[in-house]
Amino acid sequence: MAEEFPLERYRNIGVIAHIDAGKTTTTERILYFTGKTYRVGSVDDGTTVTDWMPQERERGITIVSAAVTAEWKDYRINIIDTPGHIDFTAEVQRCLRVLDGGVVVFDAVQGVEPQSETVWRQADRYHVPRICFVNKMDRVGASYDDTIESIKDRLGAVPIPMQIPIGSEAAFRGVVDLLTMQAIYWNDDLGKDMVYEDIPADMKDEAIQKRAALVEMASGLDDDLMIQFLDGHEIGLDELKAGLRRLVLASKVTLVYCGSSLRNKGVQPVLDAVVDFLPSPLDIPPVKGMDPDNDEEIELHPNPDEPLSALVFKIVSDPYMGRLAYFRVYSGKVVSGVTAYNSRSRRRERIGRLLRMYADRREDITEVGPGDIGAVLGLKESFTGDTLCDQNHPVILETIQFPEPVISVAIEPKTTADQDKMADALHRLAEEDPTFQVHVDENTGQTIIRGMGELHLDVIVDRMMREFRVQANIGRPRVSYRETITKSVPSTSYRYVKQTGGRGQYGHVVITMEPLERGSGIVFVNKIVGGAIPSEYHGAIDRGLHEAAETGSLAGYPVTDLKITLVDGSYHEVDSNEMAFKMAAIFAFREAIQRGGPVLLEPIMKVELVMPADFMGDVLGQISARRAEVLGIEIRPGNAQAVRALVPLAEMFGYATELRSATQGRGVFSMEYAHYAPVPVQVAEKILNS
Repeated sequence: MAEEFPLERYRNIGVIAHIDAGKTTTTERILYFTGKTYRVGSVDDGTTVTDWMPQERERGITIVSAAVTAEWKDYRINIIDTPGHIDFTAEVQRCLRVLDGGVVVFDAVQGVEPQSETVWRQADRYHVPRICFVNKMDRVGASYDDTIESIKDRLGAVPIPMQIPIGSEAAFRGVVDLLTMQAIYWNDDLGKDMVYEDIPADMKDEAIQKRAALVEMASGLDDDLMIQFLDGHEIGLDELKAGLRRLVLASKVTLVYCGSSLRNKGVQPVLDAVVDFLPSPLDIPPVKGMDPDNDEEIELHPNPDEPLSALVFKIVSDPYMGRLAYFRVYSGKVVSGVTAYNSRSRRRERIGRLLRMYADRREDITEVGPGDIGAVLGLKESFTGDTLCDQNHPVILETIQFPEPVISVAIEPKTTADQDKMADALHRLAEEDPTFQVHVDENTGQTIIRGMGELHLDVIVDRMMREFRVQANIGRPRVSYRETITKSVPSTSYRYVKQTGGRGQYGHVVITMEPLERGSGIVFVNKIVGGAIPSEYHGAIDRGLHEAAETGSLAGYPVTDLKITLVDGSYHEVDSNEMAFKMAAIFAFREAIQRGGPVLLEPIMKVELVMPADFMGDVLGQISARRAEVLGIEIRPGNAQAVRALVPLAEMFGYATELRSATQGRGVFSMEYAHYAPVPVQVAEKILNS
């Protein structure tokens, strides 16, 4: 297979967007037009390839990213269809970490939506070049130009329209290609046959004007095109495409296409754009890793003859087949039957069955080369973010950072027989999803599960019951509060002394504390000079402070956003040990935190509500009662209005039902985590007394 498709003919792309923009429908059309499926899958009918889980088909949304492989014009395209709901943002994040390019889908009616912004910023973070597809051009209120303006204004991007739609809303029937200056129509229902014709006479002037603007914009950003443009030379099609490709690869511009995936119009030109403008593994800069032994930087090139380096980016727990690990190879190759080295756990892993994934179906293969994506069965010690490499050439690739869970519920098995099964199921689901966490509350003995939202935990519990056949009772959702301090705390000294016959315990630390900005976490600074405390005890003090920070002084919530400085202390030559200094640090922390004006923090969500203008007053009244801070109101096409607000997560439980009631079922909202903020005094008192 490696010989069949040379590396320059590989494309690793993700289809990313806000929920309900049409990602899965677009992916289904790609599979159909590339010959991977022989019928067109439908989200509404539950017949899609990439939304294969029962939970996805029932809800009509994507929950887990699905990898599929297709071929188009002698190119191999690895496609990952990602979720659009904010609760499953980790799926998007880990996929963008290993992809070379992206197709961002926008709803032509809604334009840029909240999750569109989130995935765009994630793609910026991982330097993923992308093209845009404005979908749903056949819907009432669809506007290609308004969507392009929102891409420019809300995302700060430089969009270049590559097409002009022919017809609008229900009359949408084709596009004008500004590169070839031809009209493209899809006359049959399945959209298989593209018909190329002359540009309609009434659109010719607009097309000439837009084509000139395209050339001028590209020439202004690319040196080679600029020289030809200033010299007055006609820029040929191949030269223009080469210039646009350079700009896309450098993430200087984003090319914009349009169509209607549901009506099978406009997808083939997007496939052509993927091949023409998005990068192959050879086009991306060499990936950098670190030598685990000496922290030296190592450059990795997509060469099969170099030592192996591959990043595990996703774990799937299958009750029947075991653990399936998805990975991206950056150098060397993964061969079935050989042994790889996990540089994090420092353990050897035997590579068992290698698979090319096709959503929930699998094809056995013998090797995965550089730049390619595959999956392997049987890895025991490898998890999301781990690096597989050659033991003689160890390397650690940059891991994937995930957001902290913001919501928790208590869960307990219905019967004694379910006890062990539940623990095993939760453990395997937590291995699979880095934003899902499980722990046992030491005070109550309850098992607490934490996730990114109500839907996230609902899906996890549903999977546990169906896939692992565990029956359980679920408590009410709870918010993951935090605690912090509001003022600096001068020197706090604690001397831990215990004397029981024989050798005693002695540890003495002096610390200061000061508040930090939100999101800073716990910062430990060691300012011990000389031999006040021997260096072998510094690590124990650090561990003691972090352990103490797991339980605050107000209500036992984790403490965050503060800087702790170790300034002084003393030791005893005989009685001092690591445990004594760890205990001294814990007690010093507890004493200092009470003097720092501790406050409760709560997660604040960025919420966007869209509803018909008639219901605006009722909706504003609802969210104001939920302690919302309204950031702005926008007019949307079709007599709709959008409200952007910051609302505490604790106030959003059960809001979907209330919004539907107030808007006759026509209002929708989406929310994502924004930051932690102090809880108002009256609300904090209720929380602490409950």
